[in-house]
Amino acid sequence: MTNQRLASFQTAFQNLQLLPLVTVEQLNKFHVEYGTEILEELEHLVEDCSPDNNKIIFTGHRGSGKSTLLGQFCRDTQNRYFVVFFSISDLIEMSDVNHVNILFAMAVKLMEVAEERQIKIGSKTKKAFYQWFSKHTRTEGSSLDSSIELETSGEAGVNAFFVKFFAKLKATLKANSVIREEITIEFSRRISDLIDRINDIASAIQAACGQEVLVVIDDLDKLDLEIVDRVYRNNISALFQPQFRIIYTIPMAATRDMSLRGIIQNATNNKIQSMWATKLFPRGEDRVPNASPVAEAVKVFEQILYKRIPKELIAPEATQMMIVKSGGALREFIRLASQCCGLCLKQLRRTPDKQDLKITSEILQNAIKDYRINLTEPLGQNRYQILVDVYQNYLPEDGMDQDFLDLLHTLYILEYRNDDLWFGVHPVVQEILQRRGLIGAEG
Repeated sequence: MTNQRLASFQTAFQNLQLLPLVTVEQLNKFHVEYGTEILEELEHLVEDCSPDNNKIIFTGHRGSGKSTLLGQFCRDTQNRYFVVFFSISDLIEMSDVNHVNILFAMAVKLMEVAEERQIKIGSKTKKAFYQWFSKHTRTEGSSLDSSIELETSGEAGVNAFFVKFFAKLKATLKANSVIREEITIEFSRRISDLIDRINDIASAIQAACGQEVLVVIDDLDKLDLEIVDRVYRNNISALFQPQFRIIYTIPMAATRDMSLRGIIQNATNNKIQSMWATKLFPRGEDRVPNASPVAEAVKVFEQILYKRIPKELIAPEATQMMIVKSGGALREFIRLASQCCGLCLKQLRRTPDKQDLKITSEILQNAIKDYRINLTEPLGQNRYQILVDVYQNYLPEDGMDQDFLDLLHTLYILEYRNDDLWFGVHPVVQEILQRRGLIGAEG
């Protein structure tokens, strides 16, 4: 006999893994309207681009819903632009990202998407692009070496070859550090050659389909801050040379660096769009006994949750506590819900007859306990002091301190904005501070 409750929790658990929402199918099934103002601002920034000012920076907290929002934005604009939306992590190992392989990945994705959409670029031009990619991805023992010959059986054969070729090329870029290093060495010395080839590909696509190119590169905001600094501070000029619209992502913590922010503002002519954690409480009101979170924000989080998990599987009070404990960070909210589902699955496998099991406040507290322990491990004395300062003053003592930036980058600290900018400590991290007697229990 099928364990219906177990099956329901398994489905919910799988649904909760789908973040961000990128594919059309995922967006159709799970999308909840949010961030409307941000979408409108992005649209204005893209529409108002000029040939000399067509790069945009999109920043925000990790887990704030940027990727899902970008996916929605790309879907909404695909009738006006030839849109290429991809995650850098799908092509390049995150620890090995640099400005050269970002640009090379852009070239790969432009051609791959053109093939997928059957953009009718002439066979001669396609062959020239292939020969260029083949030349710069050769390495001894590579699956992309010169032993592969370009098919010559007409346009259909060329198209089939390109689909196979770019699938292999993507896999090789991701796995083969030797090829990545060779590409970096080759084009670091003459970046203009790589830029010229990217522009040639974009021009061929635009001529064939009649749409201007828009490239959106996601997950650059998930890079370590040291890598982000190296990519943007030292090489932003190269990243901004392609002659079409590009949206780059960057961690919010990196934009706290005044020098780097100045570089970005100058390069983009201040085309920077930010996305913050959702403000569940006006500043300080979360510490008022029996305070209620902002109803509009709660409604959005409830809709997001109930698209993934049936209401009968979670008690209403657990939903409300889960929202508050997320601090307004969408990924944290989904993380807690997923951990709760995991705990329920364990219980149902032990006691299959418990068909009335649902996520309760007690189960949520157990999930929070496990998460709290994981969050405690990386903390040291200096970081505890920074957290206390932010909790008490809503601002750090030194907003350029590297430990503060790391805490902001890893969501121990959350940034909020309304009429003013202020910071809060993640609610689960607040519990850590309380347990160590660093802040009062009323927090």
